[in-house]
Amino acid sequence: MQAYANGEAAAFEQLYGRHRQRLYRFLVAQLRDPALADEVFQDVWQRVIGARASWSPEGDFASWLYRIARNRLADHWRARQHRPSPPEDAEERLAHMTDGQTPERSLSEFERRRQLQLALDDLPPEQREVILLRLDQELSLEEIGEVTGVGRETAKSRLRYAMEKLRARLTP
Repeated sequence: MQAYANGEAAAFEQLYGRHRQRLYRFLVAQLRDPALADEVFQDVWQRVIGARASWSPEGDFASWLYRIARNRLADHWRARQHRPSPPEDAEERLAHMTDGQTPERSLSEFERRRQLQLALDDLPPEQREVILLRLDQELSLEEIGEVTGVGRETAKSRLRYAMEKLRARLTP
């Protein structure tokens, strides 16, 4: 840990490789839930990384690591005690809730983005450049003219033609 604290990234890899399996088994045995153990495991290592700058070798690294893990477990159990139990009709309530992010909706949004990308790809390069500078980079017509080396009016007409082509292509 001292080497890692001194800036040697490879030292962290050695620490992690040496302690990860035993620490993970300890957490799974304590929590009896692999998903929760994964979360706590990541949190413990994040705390090790966060303590890098303030590390002072007061004892064995393994003891310090497991002390962090035990403290994190204590935090988990304490929070769980103070968490109210779910209402008796929680399952029924969940069954009636609508999920706005359905696979169909995700596919529809993906398809719209794909159609837009295809439409942008079909534009002439100078029109695609102008529309991307306007929409993605939010540049003014004057700034677009400066970037592309054309006048404001030329940039404006390229933008207008590009928008017309996109509308025609994307309007059902």
